[in-house]
Amino acid sequence: MTLTTQFYTMLAMAGMGAWLGASLDTYTRFVVRPKTARWLLFIHDLLFWMVQGLLFFYVLLSVNEGEFRTYIFLAVLLGFAAYQSLFKRVYIKILDWTIAFFVFIYRMLTKMMQMMLFRPVVWTIHAIFAIVLLTLRYIYVLFRFFAVCLYKIIKIAGYPLYFVIRQCFRFLPVRIRLALKRFFRKGAGFFKKGKKLFITIKTKFSKK
Repeated sequence: MTLTTQFYTMLAMAGMGAWLGASLDTYTRFVVRPKTARWLLFIHDLLFWMVQGLLFFYVLLSVNEGEFRTYIFLAVLLGFAAYQSLFKRVYIKILDWTIAFFVFIYRMLTKMMQMMLFRPVVWTIHAIFAIVLLTLRYIYVLFRFFAVCLYKIIKIAGYPLYFVIRQCFRFLPVRIRLALKRFFRKGAGFFKKGKKLFITIKTKFSKK
């Protein structure tokens, strides 16, 4: 191994030491240890160190074909110490600003999605629901109007028939008249129950 190769190897390993310090700070920013399960934390740590080991080996393989020397570890420690003493504060500030920027972009995009997609759908559903309720109310009003008109027409047109039946009812025997009165009373009670049920449904529908 030539001196130039050794010099490049030391520079590369010092840079990887600084990279390791920055990677550790980034990793601790994104992985909250107290709130993470132990088994998941173990997997995260294992993957992190595997990736770091592969990166170190790739850089070493590119610089000096993968030859290990004692000074390589010293260069890594030198780069890590230089990062801790010179660049850590600046890097953490830049990292915090970057995270805050992406969080701001994410929240802004989320609000835009809500404004452009979700809220129009909700407004459309509310409008359709209001139109359906208004239509049902108009149908109920028209039905009630025609029912009242039909009742009055039947009452006026059927009055002569009612008068004839009433006169004939007087000539019936007493037993038959009493039986018919009981029958009509039961029918009137059933009609009143149906009328009360109709009024209850009407009040609930009008409140909505």
